Amino acid sequence: MRNAVLKLSWAFGWLSKLSLYISAFGLVVMVGFIAWQVYGRYVLNDSPTWTNNGSVIIMGWFILLGAAVGIREGNHLSFDVVLYLLGPKSKKILHTISDLVVIAFSCGMIGFGLQLAYTTWPTTIPNIGISGAFNYMALIWGGVLMLLFTVERLLRRLVGLPTARFGETTVAEG
Repeated sequence: MRNAVLKLSWAFGWLSKLSLYISAFGLVVMVGFIAWQVYGRYVLNDSPTWTNNGSVIIMGWFILLGAAVGIREGNHLSFDVVLYLLGPKSKKILHTISDLVVIAFSCGMIGFGLQLAYTTWPTTIPNIGISGAFNYMALIWGGVLMLLFTVERLLRRLVGLPTARFGETTVAEG
């Protein structure tokens, strides 16, 4: 089972890196959109109308993809003062409870994101011309990644592998 979890971690590591690169690219593109909007408004005196909606959509994507990567690598903020006072078994229990809460939250993101996407599918985003459901695709995909990465954390804990900041784990570990 340990080898299967290591292989899964390798695949999820690849998915995590891809998500991080897409997120970084989205950030750069959003900055470009905003710069174009400012240039158009103050230099050309003709602000492009699509840059605002495009920037907001891209921002949702890079935030939610980055959040999922943060879940996987254990980089999210937490209130862990109590954990320093507890033993290893108690820490594992609290980390598992935390992961179960993240799973519930991720399922909510997926479920409600699907409802929102379904409801807004027939609408069109002004000035861009794409379906309004696209606004919620980042919510759904971010929820899926958070769910997968949290299940990975639970599986790693189950087989005795580290679960915090393990982004550099390889299949050859062991």
